[in-house]
Amino acid sequence: MKRTGELDIQSEYEPPTEFFRRMRVKRTTLQKFGFKNESGVWTYSAPIANGALVCTVALDSRGSVKETTKDATTGDEYVQHRVAGASGKFVGRVRCEIMALMKRIADSCFERDVFKTDLARGILSFAETEWGETPEFLWKNFPDYVVLRRKDTDKWYALVARLTADKVGGNRKDIVEAVNLRRTDSMDGPRFLPAYHMNKKTWTTTVLDETISVEELKRFLTASRDKAI
Repeated sequence: MKRTGELDIQSEYEPPTEFFRRMRVKRTTLQKFGFKNESGVWTYSAPIANGALVCTVALDSRGSVKETTKDATTGDEYVQHRVAGASGKFVGRVRCEIMALMKRIADSCFERDVFKTDLARGILSFAETEWGETPEFLWKNFPDYVVLRRKDTDKWYALVARLTADKVGGNRKDIVEAVNLRRTDSMDGPRFLPAYHMNKKTWTTTVLDETISVEELKRFLTASRDKAI
């Protein structure tokens, strides 16, 4: 039985770089966190396992993350934490501390990077600039779905998602980005589809493609928010 205050040992291996999937680095935060720029590669090192090892995290120019852990005395690379079948208190502790370090870096120096279209990014940026409302990632099993809600009423006014096109009437193998908005009288025509996975009487789905402009989306987003009262 684990004693009070004892470290929660992680015995199963999980690639620590999984923290950075669907994330992009905020380079302006790296130096403040403690990263150092060496020939275009940002590196951060921290002692782990009571100083027995040193974990170094490196970010290249593309934002790719690499973790290297070495013996603090000999400089030899330590790899047991990456061996799926390896177990024991020490290797579990190493895994736990590396994962904690990776989470700190992800939380402090990275931001979500789910959407690829300028329209989807524009919606989220507009909501934050105009109303100070940021996207909420509510579902672990659906990491490509985000919600926007009013701070004053706590009601949703948009669901932005990456999903297969068949869910909105297209070819299944294609990936599209779409937004669900509260339906208003101005939302008519073929661009406004029956709402995906929401009440089709009060919501509508719009695919974020060349058929709609960012200025139109801002107006529709504002109208949807006005109804979230």
